[in-house]
Formats: sequence, C-alpha cells, structure tokens
Amino acid sequence: MKLLLRRTALAGFLCLVVPVGYLAQLQIGGNFHPVLEGDAYRSAQPDKYDLISWVRQTGIRSVINLRGTHVGTPWYDAELAASGELGLAHYDFGMSASKGLDRTEAAALIALLRKAPKPLLIHCKSGSDRTGLASALYLADYGMGEDLAESQISIRYGHISVPYTAAWPIDQSWEALEGWLGYES
Repeated sequence: MKLLLRRTALAGFLCLVVPVGYLAQLQIGGNFHPVLEGDAYRSAQPDKYDLISWVRQTGIRSVINLRGTHVGTPWYDAELAASGELGLAHYDFGMSASKGLDRTEAAALIALLRKAPKPLLIHCKSGSDRTGLASALYLADYGMGEDLAESQISIRYGHISVPYTAAWPIDQSWEALEGWLGYES
C-alpha cells in the first residue's frame, strides 16, 4: 500500500512539475520561435542582447510590440534604443490579453503585419497570448490553413486555454474572427 501511495504521489508531482518546468523554460529562453521561417518570428519581451542575437540569426528588419507605447518605462525605452541601434523599424500596437480583438482591431493589426519590413518579430510580454493571436492572424492572412494558424494560440508557446481565465478572450477573439478570416467555424 505504501508503495502505491508513493508512486501515486510521484506521478502527481511529475504531472505538476513537468508542465511548470516547460512554461518556465519558455520564459527563460525568450519564447522565440518562427511563425513562418524567414518571414516572421515571435517572442516574449526581448532585451537588447536578444534582438542582437535574433537579428544575426534571422535578419529581422522590424519589431512589432503588442504591449503598446510606454515611453519612460525601462523595458520600452531599452527596446526603442536597441531597435534604433540595429536599424530596425519599430511599431507599437496596443493589445490586451484579457480583452482580445474585434474585427476592426484585427484588420488594423493585419495591415500593420503586411506593412512591416520582413522578416519581422512580433512580441508581447510573455510571447504567449497576444503574440499567439497576432501570429495566428499573420498565418491566416498569408493563406495558411486554419489548424496551422490556430496552433499559434497553444500551450506550445505558453498560452493556457481555460475558460474564464485572464487569457480566455484571446481564444474567444480567434473563434469570433474565424469566419471573417475565411475559415469555417
């Protein structure tokens, strides 16, 4: 009986530690991934050294910050300075993970994604929720299939899709936009 309890406790512990460890690793590594290799990339909030490394690796020419304009905030000022030093075009598009996007906002974001010099980097704070929706919209606009586009909004990138959580509006936005994007809902 004690052996069964120990094994059950160990299994429960591993079921908790493995996902938490994975999510922590995403954040430590910057959650940097290709959306469309050679054309678009996604990440968590980059620092100067992330940008230098990723520009060298991928040739990124523009940064789309989904956190909005925050002049005077250390992370924002550092990002603007690094973008300037590296000759990157920098765009701000304010989004909230807890609000999602309507069609008008989605159309404005898609227009920005089209306009920005490629390859581009899309980021928010953690690279999970807002970045997931923006990446899905990018792939949808590029003509990719629904499953591939929607896969950008997943646990693979740290998005936890649970009803009534803070990031649930991202999922609701995607579902509401699918028909407008040409997908069957």
